[in-house]
Amino acid sequence: MEKMSRVTTALGSSAINGRTMFCHLDAPANAISVCRDASQVVVAGRNIFKIYALEEDQFVEKLNLRVGRKPSLNFSCADVMWHQMEENLLATAATNGAVVTWNLGKPSRNKQDQLFTEHKRTVNKVCFHPTEVYMLLSGSQDGFMKCFDLRKKESVSTFSGQSESVRDVQFSMKDYFTFAASFENGNVQLWDIRRPDRYERMFTAHTGPVFCCDWHPDDRGWLATGGRDKMVKVWDMTTNRAKEIFCVQTIASVARVKWRPEKKFHLATCSMMVDHNIYVWDVRRPFIPFATFEEHKDVTTGIVWRHQHDPHFLLSGSKDSTLYQHMFKDATRPVDKANPEGLCFGLFGDLAFAAKESLISSDSNRKPYPGGDRRYPIFFFKKPDQTEQFAHVSSALSVFETDLDSNCMDWFVKTAQLYLLCGKPFAELCDHNAKVARELKRPQVSTTWTMLRIMFSDPANLTPGPNHPLSKLGTLPLMNSFNMKEMNSGMGAESRLERSKGESRQDNSHLEPGNSLISNNNEDNEETEGSEGQAEYMFGDAELDDDDLYSMEHDNQTEEQEYTLPQEAFQLRHEIMDNPSAPEHLQQDKADSPHVSGNEAEVTCLTPIESFSLISISQPLFTPQLPASFFCPIVREMLSYYAEKGDVQMAVSVLIVLGERIRKEIDDLTQEHWYTSYIDLLQRFELWNVSNEVIKLSTCSAITCLNQTSTTLHINCSNCKRPMSNRGWICDRCHQCASVCAVCHHVVKGLFVWCQGCNHGGHLEHIRNWLKSSAHCPAGCGHLCEYT
Repeated sequence: MEKMSRVTTALGSSAINGRTMFCHLDAPANAISVCRDASQVVVAGRNIFKIYALEEDQFVEKLNLRVGRKPSLNFSCADVMWHQMEENLLATAATNGAVVTWNLGKPSRNKQDQLFTEHKRTVNKVCFHPTEVYMLLSGSQDGFMKCFDLRKKESVSTFSGQSESVRDVQFSMKDYFTFAASFENGNVQLWDIRRPDRYERMFTAHTGPVFCCDWHPDDRGWLATGGRDKMVKVWDMTTNRAKEIFCVQTIASVARVKWRPEKKFHLATCSMMVDHNIYVWDVRRPFIPFATFEEHKDVTTGIVWRHQHDPHFLLSGSKDSTLYQHMFKDATRPVDKANPEGLCFGLFGDLAFAAKESLISSDSNRKPYPGGDRRYPIFFFKKPDQTEQFAHVSSALSVFETDLDSNCMDWFVKTAQLYLLCGKPFAELCDHNAKVARELKRPQVSTTWTMLRIMFSDPANLTPGPNHPLSKLGTLPLMNSFNMKEMNSGMGAESRLERSKGESRQDNSHLEPGNSLISNNNEDNEETEGSEGQAEYMFGDAELDDDDLYSMEHDNQTEEQEYTLPQEAFQLRHEIMDNPSAPEHLQQDKADSPHVSGNEAEVTCLTPIESFSLISISQPLFTPQLPASFFCPIVREMLSYYAEKGDVQMAVSVLIVLGERIRKEIDDLTQEHWYTSYIDLLQRFELWNVSNEVIKLSTCSAITCLNQTSTTLHINCSNCKRPMSNRGWICDRCHQCASVCAVCHHVVKGLFVWCQGCNHGGHLEHIRNWLKSSAHCPAGCGHLCEYT
């Protein structure tokens, strides 16, 4: 834990030696302060008030100021400060509203010197004047600041900020009469101690409480502030108005800020909650800390540089009951772990890529950016002390332009305008949306809609669309028996397989020359005339499930064919063709078939396409065994796929069309995220009507209220012309109905239309019908109303 690197700093005639070290405290610390010669540190808290000596290798406890059998609340400290001119003088801010001074030169055990109890609430900060020995300033939760002369028993002046509680007060290092105060309402005030009646200047520094402030030790006009908005801002106070010159964005509320000695642009911060680390920032590079101290395991409550002219040692106290001395050489450098590459998309699809020049080989074919040279190399030349400089950086920026036509979003707008989400049966909605996607050259989306229709529609009620393959079959009778002649005449040109007689197997069962009907044979039981049997077909590679098979029955039964068992139960694999024929006992020779001419030397067979047609137009033998819920997991994955791909339009549209079929399968937060993203896109393209329709059709409570929370309707009484303060139909002032139709004289509780000239109106249909025959107002006011 303890790092052994050492450093010696020359400060005039004295020298500071030390290393990174820590000691355990008896209780959490609220504040720390160091004496003028940097040899001792005082630690104060609710249950601790001790002085430690800073030796070379360790902290040594020197004095416990919390004495007595039952210490009073005066020892419960919120802040502590060691006078930088008088080495025996301390001041503490107590949680009970007391300001206490302590004289370490007293011979008694109790070092308490003076007690001021003028504040009514907790004192948050005490501050000694940097050059005036007896001047002490305090800021309290009661909103007042008080200046004490330690030679007197009462305050000499009181400053009222006319605001909320004071969180910090700091005397200016260069201006004798000026001090700054920060408040919980986000304001910072500058005061002159000679004028307690009114502040000299006030400005809003943060959007929330300002917890701390610190004057720059070298630059007279720089003031650093930190607040709950997670920002550290540096203000130039030398101008007529406070000017923000630097801003650092941190990751948590800023509790303390301290300028680093001898380093003009460096300051240290710690957070009030969440983040336990101490950061040292270079305000010129505010996006990444210059150095980080990560030793504390709980929130850091106090930080102070060990000496006002030594930038190498930082002291800190924490709620984890530890006191640390950090050596700057042991700090972590976040820039060493930072990603040297960056990638960002522009508004119109341009891509910017930044990387180290050493990683980018020279490319002579790279075109310069039209706006000028887009390469921004950043160089930091080597300095004698490398630990005080950021890492050497040399980067190049490349910009890749995107063709606007290739990134056009016209398909999104047209899809949003043409999609149907409600108002028709489910199958028609799917067909319509599939057609829209197909016309916009989006075949995958179109196929998805078609598959949804197949999955969630009743198979017995499927009606092929005009472009469906079944529609090309003509008007085939939906019956359980058919003959080859009807099939050939209905299907038109059919696909045929040319096979020679030598290639046909000798064990095939052929139809009799005079028999044009399809007969069924069962290899287990011999069927008699008039019996009905189920056909068993082998489809080769395109085998179908039992649920998809449909029976084919005879129209007229004749003599049964003699059936010979084949030598093989299944045809050998290498004999299966890419386009297998139908069962071979359905094939006939050209001379025996009544459907072909005697000159044709080919075999008529039933192809898989025709088999599919037969199955599609026949009656199902069994009821479907796969319910719609069986497909829900697949559809859920499909919706997630489209959403992750960026097509949130498809995800939301399917979610609305399927409704309760799929809604329970997707958690509410995911649905709300999809809806919000899609509505945001619609509003960016100014598709207000579509956006409102999506909001109305959604079932998420957080979405349905969107078009209500952003809409405000101010209603005035049509009689007395005063605003309606209640939510009823009766004005609470003139006791008349607010919105009465000028035609039927009834209260309008639905769609209301009124004339902007005379303010009379009524039901939309009534006013429209009235103005068809008369141009004057139906209320009789004589105004010529116009309906557009």
